[in-house]
Amino acid sequence: MVNFWEGRHAGMMVPLFSLRSTQSWGIGEIADIRHMTAWLRSAGLDLLQILPVNEMAPGQISPYSAMSAQAIDPIFIAVHALADFTALGAEAAFDQATRERLAAVRSAARLDHEAVRAIKAGALRLAFDRFLEEEWRRETPRACAFKTFLSAERWWLDDYALFRVLQVQQRHRPWWEWEPSLRDRAPRALEDTRLECARDLLFVRYLQWVAHEQWLAARAAAHPVGIVGDLPFMVSADSADVWAHQSVFALDATVGTPPDAFSVTGQDWGLPPYRWDAMAQHDYAWLRARARRAAELYDAYRVDHLVGFYRTYVRPLDGSLPYFSPAGDDAQRALGETILDVLQSAGARMIAEDLGTVPDFVRESMAKRNVPGHKVLRWERSWHAAGQPFREPTAYPAASMATTGTHDTETLAEWWDRAPSDERGALLQLPRLAARGFDVGRPFNHELRDSLLELLMRAGSDFVVFPVQDIFGWRDRINVPATVGDDNWCWRTPWPVDAWLEQPEARERADRLSAWARLTSRALGGGSGGKVKR
Repeated sequence: MVNFWEGRHAGMMVPLFSLRSTQSWGIGEIADIRHMTAWLRSAGLDLLQILPVNEMAPGQISPYSAMSAQAIDPIFIAVHALADFTALGAEAAFDQATRERLAAVRSAARLDHEAVRAIKAGALRLAFDRFLEEEWRRETPRACAFKTFLSAERWWLDDYALFRVLQVQQRHRPWWEWEPSLRDRAPRALEDTRLECARDLLFVRYLQWVAHEQWLAARAAAHPVGIVGDLPFMVSADSADVWAHQSVFALDATVGTPPDAFSVTGQDWGLPPYRWDAMAQHDYAWLRARARRAAELYDAYRVDHLVGFYRTYVRPLDGSLPYFSPAGDDAQRALGETILDVLQSAGARMIAEDLGTVPDFVRESMAKRNVPGHKVLRWERSWHAAGQPFREPTAYPAASMATTGTHDTETLAEWWDRAPSDERGALLQLPRLAARGFDVGRPFNHELRDSLLELLMRAGSDFVVFPVQDIFGWRDRINVPATVGDDNWCWRTPWPVDAWLEQPEARERADRLSAWARLTSRALGGGSGGKVKR
C-alpha cells in the first residue's frame, strides 16, 4: 500500500484505455500499468491517476457509463498474459481473418472499442472453455483460487453475473422492460435462471477473477507508485446495482445540474438519483460497499461531483420543476458530511472533484475532514479583486490537488493559445513567470510549458497531478463534454508505454520531472521531510 495520507506527492493522469503497448490488443490493458509506473518511477513520481475501469454498457465508450459500480471491464484484460489462452497457442489459435483484425486495431491511431471488444470476447471464451476442462473440473490449485475469489466477492459478484446473463437473454432491453418476475427479482425466477445458465454465469465470474488477479499483480509491480482511481457520482439506471438495489434509487427522476454560467438550461445526465431516506434506513450500505471495493482496487480515489453528495439536483420525469435533495443548507451539510464519513470509512485516501458551483459549507466540511479538493491553475484566480489576479500556487492549501487540467478540459497548450491576452497577461504576472519575461503574444512553446509545470510542482498542495498531454505539451483531447463523436474516449499514446524508458522525448521528460520532484520534496523525488524551495 502506498501511503497517500502523509507527505507531498506528484504524478500523471492518463486513462488506462490510452496506454498503447507492444503486446496490448488495441487498448491499454491492466498489464500495461506495470510499464507506465516504471516510467513514473524514473520520473520521480509516485502517483498514476486513471479514469473509471468499470464495465461499460453495450455500445458505450465513456468510462462514466458503467453498468456496474464494482466490476472491472473485461476489455482491459491482457489476454496475451492469460495462462488459459497461451496454453491454446496464444494468437496462433486465431484464424487468419482474426489475426488480421487484431493487427489492424493494434496499429490504429485511435481506439476502436467495438472491434477490440469483439476480438477479446472470442479469445476470452476460448480461454474459459480451456479453464473449465483443464482446471475447474480437475479441481487444480487455480480452480481453488477461483473458488476463493467467488466466496470473497459474492456480495457483488452474484448479482452482477446474473444481471449480465439476463441482459443477453433479454436482448439487452433495459431491466425494467423484462418480464415482471425477473424485473422484480422474484426468488423462484432468479433461481431458475441460475440453474439454466450455470455455465454462462461461471464465465462472467471467471472474467472478473482474471481481471482481479491481473489487477493485483499490476498494483504489486507498480509499487512504490500508487494507483488513484475514480469513483463516479452515479451509476446507470440500466445497471446491475440499480436492478439489485431498486429501493435506494429513484426511478421517476434523473440527476443533473442547475442552469449556470456554462449552460442556460443546466445538464441532465439521465442517471437515477439516490433515495437518501432509503439509503439512511440501510445505514448507507450500498455506498459503504462501493467505498470498500474502491479501497480494494486503489491506493486513493477521486470522488466525482462531490457536491452531489451534499445536494443532488433532481429532475422529475413528469416535467415538474427540478429541485435539490435534500432542501436547505443544514440538511445538505448534514448529508454531505455523513457521506464523506461513509466514503472514508474504507481507509483509502479520497480526493474530491469540487469544481463548478460549490457552496462554501461544502469546502468547509472538506477541510474539517482533510479531504483534498481540486486546484486547476487556469481557474485559481481572485475573482472579486481588481484585475482578477491568479493565485500564487505556493499558497494553495496542503489538503488539495493542484493540476493543469482534467480529462474534460482543454489541454494546457490549447488553453494558452485560445486565451485572451488579458488572461495570459494576468497569469504571467505571477512572480516566477514574470521573472522569465514571457511575451503575452507568443504561442505556447516548450519553455512556457516547463515553466508552468515547475510552477505547479512548487504548489503548496500535497498532490500535484498533470494530464499526460500537458507533460509533453500535446493538444490531443480525451473528451469534449456535451459532444458525441469518434474523437471522444479514443485517444492513444503515440509510443508504446513499454518503450518510454528508451524513447528520447519521454526520457527527457522523465529527467526534468525527476529534478523538479527532488527540488520540491515530492515523494520519490525527496520524501516528506525535505524543505521545499519556493
